[in-house]
Amino acid sequence: MRFLTRALLLIAALLGLVLAVVLYYVINPDLPVYVPAEQVHYLDQWTEQDRQTYYFTPQGTEVKGLRYDWFGALELPFSEKRFATPEYLARFGFLVDPKQHATPANPGNLPVGFTQHTNPGSNERYLDITCAACHTGELRFKGQAVRIDGGAAHHVLPSSVPTLRGGSFGQALVASLFSTYYNPWKFQRFARTVLGENYDAQHEQLRTDFKQSLNTFVHEAWNDTHRGLYPTQEGPGRTDAFGRIANAAFGAGVSEKNYRVANAPVDYPQLWDIWKFDWVQWNGSAQQPMARNIGEALGVGATLTMFDAAGQALTGDARYPSGARISDLHTIEVTLQGLKAPVWPQELLGAIDRSRAAQGKTLFARNCAGCHVPSVEKTPERDVLLLKNLPVAYIGTDPNTADNIFNQRYDLSALKWDPKELAALNVKVYPTAEVPLDTSHVSMTTGLAYITAFVEARAYRDMKLTPAQTLEFDGFGLPISVREERTYRARPLDGVWATPPFLHNGSVPSLYQLLSPQDERAATFYTGSVEFDPRHVGYSTENFAGAFLFDTKISGNHNSGHEFRTGPLGNGVIGRLLQPEERWALVEYLKVIGGPLDTQLQ
Repeated sequence: MRFLTRALLLIAALLGLVLAVVLYYVINPDLPVYVPAEQVHYLDQWTEQDRQTYYFTPQGTEVKGLRYDWFGALELPFSEKRFATPEYLARFGFLVDPKQHATPANPGNLPVGFTQHTNPGSNERYLDITCAACHTGELRFKGQAVRIDGGAAHHVLPSSVPTLRGGSFGQALVASLFSTYYNPWKFQRFARTVLGENYDAQHEQLRTDFKQSLNTFVHEAWNDTHRGLYPTQEGPGRTDAFGRIANAAFGAGVSEKNYRVANAPVDYPQLWDIWKFDWVQWNGSAQQPMARNIGEALGVGATLTMFDAAGQALTGDARYPSGARISDLHTIEVTLQGLKAPVWPQELLGAIDRSRAAQGKTLFARNCAGCHVPSVEKTPERDVLLLKNLPVAYIGTDPNTADNIFNQRYDLSALKWDPKELAALNVKVYPTAEVPLDTSHVSMTTGLAYITAFVEARAYRDMKLTPAQTLEFDGFGLPISVREERTYRARPLDGVWATPPFLHNGSVPSLYQLLSPQDERAATFYTGSVEFDPRHVGYSTENFAGAFLFDTKISGNHNSGHEFRTGPLGNGVIGRLLQPEERWALVEYLKVIGGPLDTQLQ
């Protein structure tokens, strides 16, 4: 009995020690030191007005009910310094300009993609994270920063699962919320900042509302942790977008039985030219712009109501009110149609070797163009780029993203969808099903298609859009089409130099390694740095304080496939072995592909 007691005490002590270590890193995240750039250089991708519209137009997301003023008033756990200073948020990888200052569009002087919105009938200003937060990049070279609008972010945003490393924005934010609520001196300072002269009358209500938001954060962290939903750490610049959207919509929104393990983090894809693509997403599964954007907004936190206060499924025209801001999503989409691919800035990153680039252009035509140069279908509205979708078995890259989207099924029978209602929606599923939809066994893409269709239809009715306006908001009159295939999409490569790391899951750090066989690629490397390597074309992979170790042996992180090596085509081999000099020539050409210099190469 005494031995058992001692063993239990020892186990309890070890668990307490582990918990203490985890809490320490949550409160004191392992973050890089922020070194401001000497200057941020903005490339000629669009107008300054378009840039500001993109950066700060809200899309209706709510960060667990967190108010904009609250966010600005939060302090760090063991300091009176503010959490939301540009210098601190930049340590998570969010983009700030050392010369930036508060503006009417950005009154809190926050990083790119942090904005605010109010809901109809309310004066509350909610913190809103826009698509620009994840789809804007930056490179550093010799103290200079090159902003890549529409590029891939390199921040650590989504993780809600505490880790020994810490380093996640979400974890650090919860630590500040927690310390503010439970430290009476902190809360008093916080409340006086937020309420001002209304402190005496409203501080108790503020405390109640604040606790509700904190509880939402803590509940999600516990849910995600004890269910083991995200076993593959995402790290900087990645998220399992589809997995998180499905867990939010089907798990939290419908039934806890619908939670699924999401072990397929992907890079944030670049946005230039996507309005011309016939199909979008890494697996080429979606088509309509508005439905895509509604799905993205829901994944980042836009509210979605599918049941009434009594827990009964909403039916008919009551489906589905959402916080997604349809008009603003349309504004963002139209603005992005003016975004051009970034052109290699020779004055900042080095001159192009034209002779080598010309050699690379010939090699590209022979070895790469078959997949990465799409055919064009001309329509009155746009030139549609018909992208190739390559089967996973052929391309050979990490299969988790394609497999999860293709294989996972969800029980949505609680939503009480009627087949006749579904048939009336603007949804098309490819390949066409031979049997009626079984709502207890719905695929990820089909389920999201119908939910976004209901959200869209409800919003359009509330907005009283005309038929012509509806077609415009949809995007070129396209239906909400989804394609269910185990494939990955090959996109055009203009501006590819500005989008490291590479492959859909960010498992290859440079273009040079992407053109090399797998056994010549780094099996492990460090991410989190935006220091650019213009020779290999990728971020620096050296270790540094706060770096994230990317291990390609972990499920979801594999760096296999898309190989140029000796052997029959297929099963990951897409072309012959390229000699080192040929790889360097291709790298040089990929710096200028699709740009002004491309047409001058002979």
